[in-house]
Amino acid sequence: MAAGAAAAPVFASNAAADDYPSRPVRIIEGFGAGGTPDLVSRLTGQWLSDRLHQPFIVENRPGAGSNVATQAVISAPADGYTLLTCVTANAINASLYTKLNFNFIRDIAPVAGIYRFPMVLLVNPSVPIDRLAELIAYAKANPGKINMASPGIGTPMHVAIELFKMMAGVDVLHVPYRGPAAAMTDLIAGQIQAFIITLPTALGSIRAGKVRALAVTSASRSEVLPDVPSVGEIIPGFEAVSWNGTGAPRGTPAAIIDTLSGTITAGLADPGIKARIKDLSGETVPMRSAQFAKFIADETEKWARVVSFAGAKAD
Repeated sequence: MAAGAAAAPVFASNAAADDYPSRPVRIIEGFGAGGTPDLVSRLTGQWLSDRLHQPFIVENRPGAGSNVATQAVISAPADGYTLLTCVTANAINASLYTKLNFNFIRDIAPVAGIYRFPMVLLVNPSVPIDRLAELIAYAKANPGKINMASPGIGTPMHVAIELFKMMAGVDVLHVPYRGPAAAMTDLIAGQIQAFIITLPTALGSIRAGKVRALAVTSASRSEVLPDVPSVGEIIPGFEAVSWNGTGAPRGTPAAIIDTLSGTITAGLADPGIKARIKDLSGETVPMRSAQFAKFIADETEKWARVVSFAGAKAD
């Protein structure tokens, strides 16, 4: 009887996994409707809905750099019916916040990596600098004289600036804004000299000639801006990208994780999905659960070093 009682939860878990999904699934996303993580979450949700024959519904819960969304998923039952849109901020927040009620690596089970896209270093066209090497040389000769904006403290763009300072050995003044719109307006008006922002957000202004792109922050050049060098061409080893994937509460049955992981990565080979993500200035990065787990661990360690260098805190 005791052995039977002990085995019962295992049988129940296996039965649930075999039947999965038998009802709608929520994908909780932490940055609000209309942004790139939201759009890709909806693209992923539609693919999962079509293949697994249940609705996968995106639920936006913005706040605290995705911490609100993460807490909601961690607090949910580990049954595969509540998923998280994992983003770069999750890796940054692990060291940026000192009073989190969760440990992202411990409490979230990685399901699959989905996409990444570069950020881009912009300058006002009136700034007499045409190449990144010139910007670095000027910054070294004039410490603290270049104002470089980000959409806010602790954002991927902010830590990209700090990584640039750390690896280039320069002193530039970080100017945090509350979101990208005001910073872009001030850059175009010449109130600030430089700005690091995601490529999808910047592309329209670049193509209109309102700003000049000095470099993209990915390891190699972007297909969207093939004539713009990467920072890594000047600073070997530099890479700072925004990425997106899917996670679930720790303890979610392995069979469910495997079903989701396999279905998502199969979708990333679909030409339609690849084209849609390319339209968003990104590239697909299909990673199954174990590979995505290692990627998150590496990103968390990397950004912890940068946050420590910057002395940044968000509590």
